[in-house]
Amino acid sequence: MVSAFITPALGQTISETIIPDVKTTLNLFGMHIRKVSGEWDYPIHAHPQYEFNYLLEGEQLITVNNRRYLQKAGDLVLLRPGEFHSSQSGNQQPFIYFCIHFDIDDRILISLLSRLDHVLFEASSSITERIGPVLGKLVEISSKVSGELSMLQRMRLQSAVFELLGHLWEAFSVEGNLSSTTYEKVELAHQIHNRLQGLVYQHFKAETPGERRHGIDDIAADLGISVSHCNRVFRQVYGIPPRIFLSEQMQHEAKVLLDDPRLSISQISGILGYRDIAHFSRQFKRWCGQSPREYRSATV
Repeated sequence: MVSAFITPALGQTISETIIPDVKTTLNLFGMHIRKVSGEWDYPIHAHPQYEFNYLLEGEQLITVNNRRYLQKAGDLVLLRPGEFHSSQSGNQQPFIYFCIHFDIDDRILISLLSRLDHVLFEASSSITERIGPVLGKLVEISSKVSGELSMLQRMRLQSAVFELLGHLWEAFSVEGNLSSTTYEKVELAHQIHNRLQGLVYQHFKAETPGERRHGIDDIAADLGISVSHCNRVFRQVYGIPPRIFLSEQMQHEAKVLLDDPRLSISQISGILGYRDIAHFSRQFKRWCGQSPREYRSATV
C-alpha cells in the first residue's frame, strides 16, 4: 500500500485529521462448508494457520491437544497454529460445519489470539452472540461461491473476516477475558504504535529548518510513562523496539518515493525531513546497502 505523500504548502490547510496507516495482510485458506456422515472421522493433524470451525447443524466431537470438546450447532471453535486436533460426529449422525483457515500479520491481534485460553465458544455465550451475525454473513457469502471467486466475493469475504476479528477483539476487552494487566499493556503498545506512525508523518510537514521534531521520548512523556517502559511494552507486544519500527517505516516511505520517477532524490530528501541529500543517502545506504540512486536504477 502506497502511503507516502506530499502535504500541501503551509497556509493552505485549515484543519486535518490524519488516520494511521493500515497495512494489515490477511490470508484465507481452505474455506469451506462441508456436510459429513455419521461415520466421519478426521485424523489428528495440525497446520500453521489459525482456524475458525463453526458448527451449523448436528454435533461434532473435536479433540484439541488431547482434550475433548462436544461442539453443538451454533458453537464456535478457535484453533491456533500448531495445535493438534481431530474430529468426528458427536452422536453418530451427519453434521454440517463451516471452516476458515487464516493468517494475519497484525501483531497486536496475534498477541490477543495467542493469549486466549478458550477453544470452544458455545452458541449461548456473549462472545458467540456478538460475532454470530458476522459468521452468518461469511456462511452466506461462501454458500454462493461456485468455481472461482469473483472479485466482489473475495473482497466481501475478507471484509467479513476483518469484521469478525474486530468484534472478537472488542468482545474480549468488554467481557474481561483478558486480564486487566495484559489488556492494558496491549492497548498501551497500540497507542505507542499509532504515535510512532504520527512521527513518520512529521517528516512530510513543511517545516522551517532546524525546527525540533518530536521523538520517542516525547511519546513516553505524552503517555505519562518512562522511556524504558515505553520500549519494553512495545517490544513485548510487537517483537521489536520502537526505534526499529520507526526506522522500518521511514525506509518504506523512502522506497515508495524513490519508485516515483517524477521526484528527484533531492526532493525526496527534503520530503523525508533530512537536512541535505548527503545525510539521506548515508541513512538509505545503512538501510538497504545501496545508495538511493543505485536503488532507483535497479528498480526502474
